[in-house]
Amino acid sequence: MTGSTGGATAEIGGQVERQVDVVRRFNRSYTQRVGALEDSFLGTGMPLGTARLLFEIGTEPGTTRDLRARLGLDSGYLSRLLRRLESDGLVAVVPDADDLRRRRVDLTAAGRRAWDDLERRSVDRARDLVAPLTARQRARLAAALAEADLLVRAATVTLERVDPASDLARRAVAAYVAELDERFPGGFDPGPRPAAGEPDAEDARLTPPSGAFVVATSDGEPVACGGVRTLSDGGGDGGDGDGAAGGVGEIKRMWVHPGWRGAGLGSRLLRHLEGVSRDLGHREVRLDTNGTLTEAVAMYERAGYRRIARYNDNPYAEHFFAKRLG
Repeated sequence: MTGSTGGATAEIGGQVERQVDVVRRFNRSYTQRVGALEDSFLGTGMPLGTARLLFEIGTEPGTTRDLRARLGLDSGYLSRLLRRLESDGLVAVVPDADDLRRRRVDLTAAGRRAWDDLERRSVDRARDLVAPLTARQRARLAAALAEADLLVRAATVTLERVDPASDLARRAVAAYVAELDERFPGGFDPGPRPAAGEPDAEDARLTPPSGAFVVATSDGEPVACGGVRTLSDGGGDGGDGDGAAGGVGEIKRMWVHPGWRGAGLGSRLLRHLEGVSRDLGHREVRLDTNGTLTEAVAMYERAGYRRIARYNDNPYAEHFFAKRLG
């Protein structure tokens, strides 16, 4: 058995190495062919990093904090790039009117002209790249790159525990509620919200020490979320039989952006939430879902969840699941 296991492990390791080699070879080939190695990216007079920042500002102006989050840059490097763009008269960095502690970045008139030129040059380079291909080859390339882009972004998503009352969490939950309202036959009513300044009881159950809320972000935007809370009673149908308070957790508000489905992010988030539940001391985790969400039902079953009897009074829930945590 040991020899067989060792051989299988070595084979898996060999597969991973070959896959890594493919990614590295593509990186080398693509960066060369799109002009990333040139001092003057696409003949703009700017290196790639500076041109990329200019593009981002022109596409979606915002604060320096927004830009750091979207591009994954440290503050020192971002400051150096911004100083270059400022000295060239392409951007203006001013205090944010909504919060004077933050700095807002916008293109100047010259910056807008430079952005338009960069966009034109980028389109021309891409067209030149695919021009020798047949229509069928272009379709294959576009499909392959779209798939690769999705998988790379999914692999680099960050999962972070946040305050459920934070702006990031609120945006994620708003998207979750909007999708349920659209997909459920009779719509979805999340219930009354507390008045301004009053605590939210549901949020309180998703904060330590009894719970947690997780948001997955990519380029600074929420693309998935989910929470774990401790059930007040671990007994009831489908439980683990011990009925110990705190021994059973429940996954709530789990959502993945539609554009990110099919890349494994849902399964990754589910495993992460199970780990959070385990960290909270739960021996079992439960969840419920609506029958309309067929992809969610299939994912839970693939992940080893077993069907159990109804354990709550959620009017939208039609399927109930539980899983023992090792």
